[in-house]
Amino acid sequence: MEGTAVIRRFGSSRAPWAAAALACFATLALAGCGSSASSSAPATPARSASSSSPAPAASTSAPAPVSSPSSAVSPAVVGAQACPNGSLKVTQGLGQGYAGGVYEVIDFTNTSASTCTLYGYPGVSLVSGPPYVQIGLAAKRQSTTPATVVTLAPGAAANATLQIVDALNFPTSTCSPAAATDLQVYPPGQTAAVYLPNQSEACAEPVQTTFIGPVQAGNGGST
Repeated sequence: MEGTAVIRRFGSSRAPWAAAALACFATLALAGCGSSASSSAPATPARSASSSSPAPAASTSAPAPVSSPSSAVSPAVVGAQACPNGSLKVTQGLGQGYAGGVYEVIDFTNTSASTCTLYGYPGVSLVSGPPYVQIGLAAKRQSTTPATVVTLAPGAAANATLQIVDALNFPTSTCSPAAATDLQVYPPGQTAAVYLPNQSEACAEPVQTTFIGPVQAGNGGST
């Protein structure tokens, strides 16, 4: 009787333990099956944040106007016109001699009531007269000083430097010296000549004895 009682107590205490073990085994088995099933099933693509997010509401305000390139650029400032015929007083400035020739300054003063511009080189020749006849070649342009636009307010002046090489520096046979009485000057961009008294020896043959620079701002030393 005592042994039977022990077996009964053991059996009554084993039943709950066995039930718990079976339940635990069943739980692990189900978990293993679930994990294998999930690994064999194709992965479901995740939705992107943009597709899952609601679309933004359309704006009811009009877009800001965009400036065109032309509206962003200031209009060009219209410059002064070139000095016309009769608008300049042409005078001869102070000369500076050197061995074999002389440098002469030619001044151009704006006598009009309007601002005007000069650009480039005057046309200069040695002449005799009147009536005026050109002697030899016209002055050759010297480009050592760059030409620039010179703006002349009323009463303002510009100048150009003329180099005259003495004709006596050349053989008579190739020069044919001739006495000049004047300078014939065409201001830049003008078609009316101005004559300035100037006594020089020129070459009647095509020998280059005169050289002219571009107009520059300022008075060149006229008296």
